[in-house]
Amino acid sequence: MGSSGALQTRDKKILKAAIQRLINDFPFHGYTDRKEDAYFNVASTVMRYLPVGSKILDFGCGPCDKTVIIQFLGYDCSGYDELLDEWHKLDGNRKKILNFASAHDIDLHIGTGGDLPFDKGLFDMVMMHDVLEHLHNSPRDLLNDLLELVKPGGYFFTTVPSAVNIRKRISVLFGNTNLPHFEGYYWNPGPWRGHVREYTKLDLILLADYLDLEILELRSCNHMLEKISPILRNPYIWITNIFSGFRDSWLLVARKKQNWAPKRELPREDLNRILSRGTTYRYDL
Repeated sequence: MGSSGALQTRDKKILKAAIQRLINDFPFHGYTDRKEDAYFNVASTVMRYLPVGSKILDFGCGPCDKTVIIQFLGYDCSGYDELLDEWHKLDGNRKKILNFASAHDIDLHIGTGGDLPFDKGLFDMVMMHDVLEHLHNSPRDLLNDLLELVKPGGYFFTTVPSAVNIRKRISVLFGNTNLPHFEGYYWNPGPWRGHVREYTKLDLILLADYLDLEILELRSCNHMLEKISPILRNPYIWITNIFSGFRDSWLLVARKKQNWAPKRELPREDLNRILSRGTTYRYDL
């Protein structure tokens, strides 16, 4: 473990055992169904970059399913989440999550706004899985705050749904939406916490550039196979193996440079140029 090469057979067996242990222990029936490939992809990526014992923050960890798998593998994991999704607030669910995290030694913090409750330079990796697409505002300040928690030479690891996967491309061709289902948006109780802005490969390249990170790995992957009809699953996998950009998600691993410093603002003339692209008002004049 700890190199960026492929996992050895022994490590794969250890990881598969950790995933099965998670499935056996998890308190929400059906939640982990057919997610083994996504769990394997996320955890194996951590194993390829970090030695056992490294400190990891899982930001937006939800019910800590991925966090606990990585903890089982010998890493020192912390989690952070608001736990304000509608299902989190159903009777007893938040307590189940807290108990599950505590029982598996996850240092879970519930977000209440304000500063993040961790020391700067504490973590070897900050990871965010299926989080960025839910943010209503620019991720700029949040990501800079999170990167301040990472050691120089440490890692930022994120996975996001693809804005241009094959299902969305086909939906648009037939005049349907590539956005979340309208009925779920319209009838959503309380503030909208679904997808706001999904990502493409170029978006993630720009994200790493703006954050002054070194991209180590950027590739498409399939993390939502459980949403595909069993009849269509094999043809889908076959097509996306040929056209990898049609897969449902993107995976990015980037390294924090030794001399990294947060960059939260642009010179006014650069900002005016960017803002002018999104409106008829000529900021740049």
